[in-house]
Order: sequence, then C-alpha cells, then structure tokens
Amino acid sequence: MTRQLCLRISLATLLLTACATTPKMDTTGIDLSVTPQRAVAEAQALQGAPLLWGGVIINSANLKDTTQLEILAYPLQSDQRPDTDQTPLGRFIAQQDGYLEISDYAQGRLVTVKGTLLPSRAGRIGETEYTYPVLHATQLHLWPKRGSAPETRVQFGIGVLFHD
Repeated sequence: MTRQLCLRISLATLLLTACATTPKMDTTGIDLSVTPQRAVAEAQALQGAPLLWGGVIINSANLKDTTQLEILAYPLQSDQRPDTDQTPLGRFIAQQDGYLEISDYAQGRLVTVKGTLLPSRAGRIGETEYTYPVLHATQLHLWPKRGSAPETRVQFGIGVLFHD
C-alpha cells in the first residue's frame, strides 16, 4: 500500500469516527419551534405531532409497563444536545415503553427525546399545580456525563519522519 493511500484511509476513518458520536435524530416532519409551553397551550392542535425536545432529567420512575422521565426542557444545540446555558423552556414528561435503568436515567443527566405528543397531564411542582405535556418517546439519547468521556474533537498535527 502506498503512503498516500494509507494517509487517505486514516483521514477518512478519523472523520467518520468524529461524525458518529452524536445522535442526529431525523427531524423530517418535526416543527422544531414547538416548546413544551406551546404544546400545553395548543394541546388539541398538536395532539399526535412528532416532536424533538431535550433537557435535564428532574425525576425518573419505573411504572408498570413504562418508564417515566420528568425533564426540564432547554433549547437544543445543532448537535441536538440540550443547551443548559440558555433559559429553560418548561417541563415535560417523556414516557418510554418498557424498562429503563433509572440509575442511568438519573436526576441531572441530559437527554434528548424524539416522540409524539400525548394528552397533557396535571401535576405539581412543590405546592404549585403544573400542566405537563407528555411525549411518547420513540427515541432517547442519554448524553455522557461531562468529564466521564472525552468529547470528540478533530485535531491535526504535524509529524516528522526521518530516513537513514
């Protein structure tokens, strides 16, 4: 194999690896401007609509046939990671069929959820009554904890090769 071919294969592998670390859920047919607050206000019109939201897990619970996540929503960055430096957009509940390990989906973890809007549910935040929009999750992406795994960054360097 020639040196140039090896270099091309190495570069292609590096670029493919860098691109494979984010969820990039398909957003075809999804109105990304719909927030949890808007979903509650326009519940009838948005019933069954596909949505993509993300945020910080506030609470998680395993129920009889589903796992329920209470999430404080944030705007999504271009890679669909919740941007916790922005103002929160409200809370929502994500329902995932079956069992999720709630020690993994624990309070404070970041998650991105793709799903369809179900009827809203009344709840409480402390002493305050709150109406939660509910998503039936079709895809979940649990983001790695900061510091637990290196973030993907493409870096290039210059190598020196000496011949005799």
